[in-house]
Amino acid sequence: MSDSIEIDGVRLHLSQPDTSEGEWIGQREILQQLMACWLVVDAKDLPLSPRLVGAPGIGKTTLAISAGRVRQQDLYIYQCTADTRPEDLLVTPVLAESGRIKYHASPLVTAMVRGGIVILDEGNRMNEKSWASLAPLLDHRRYVESIVAGITIHAHANFRCAVTMNDDESTFEIPDYILSRLQPTLTLGHPNRDDELSILRFHLPFAETEMLNLTVDFLQQSHQLNLDFSTRDGINVLRYAMKRLAQDPEHPAGKDKVWHEALMNCLGEGAHDLDSLAKRRQQSLGGNMMPMGLGDFFFDPSDPLHPDFDDDDEDEEEDDDES
Repeated sequence: MSDSIEIDGVRLHLSQPDTSEGEWIGQREILQQLMACWLVVDAKDLPLSPRLVGAPGIGKTTLAISAGRVRQQDLYIYQCTADTRPEDLLVTPVLAESGRIKYHASPLVTAMVRGGIVILDEGNRMNEKSWASLAPLLDHRRYVESIVAGITIHAHANFRCAVTMNDDESTFEIPDYILSRLQPTLTLGHPNRDDELSILRFHLPFAETEMLNLTVDFLQQSHQLNLDFSTRDGINVLRYAMKRLAQDPEHPAGKDKVWHEALMNCLGEGAHDLDSLAKRRQQSLGGNMMPMGLGDFFFDPSDPLHPDFDDDDEDEEEDDDES
């Protein structure tokens, strides 16, 4: 495989594909949905560039990597950040030892010219100016223009793209003209207990059964309470616990104590009591209080003049008093 390519008289030095392992475990439907996005079913058809949305650590990047492996194409990952510039996404000029300018193609551009797959990781951390440079790539035109190198780069027919996005608040608002090009939205949920246990075993085949069960039970409870702890958090807790246990296999406090120490050090003291943590989180978000209407400012809810006053509730209270 050539390390460079010439386009309109400009030589681009290409990036290397990602070689990390990634195996998607469980939730086969979401994998099939992503694979469908990258199919081409007619000569007039074009592949889609979906966005994979979910909580941090839920496996969005792993899903895209696995799909790329199934397609047996070279895979490239570009990590988006708040200070990503258009030239970072496309072509970057570098001063060589000879004093001449060398042009380095990003993982995205390399995937375009080689017919590979690119994952734009955490795309909603990237600013609008950088997204604007990709607008012609993400529609029927399928090209980008590098102002730095002064060339137009067309995508290979086999080029595929997916964008991962975290559903947290530390992100940019992506403009509608870009979102309309990043369709469909594939939303990832937390795995069930069996799948999560299999994921932990895949990453930590050396972990003891007791530690595995403690970790997956914790994760499943946190998912049910809509807390932010992810499978990635569980992997880190379990990995640290096993390291501590390896230091002292005859730890006097036992494996349970070691695991709880790892939980506290990795995820904080609040992780020891998920129910209390969930209640505090709910209170910080306003709890279950209903939004106040105009009538709430002038009348007590039990006042007959309140717009939402319920005569039936009043009658039931009187009946209770009489009994």
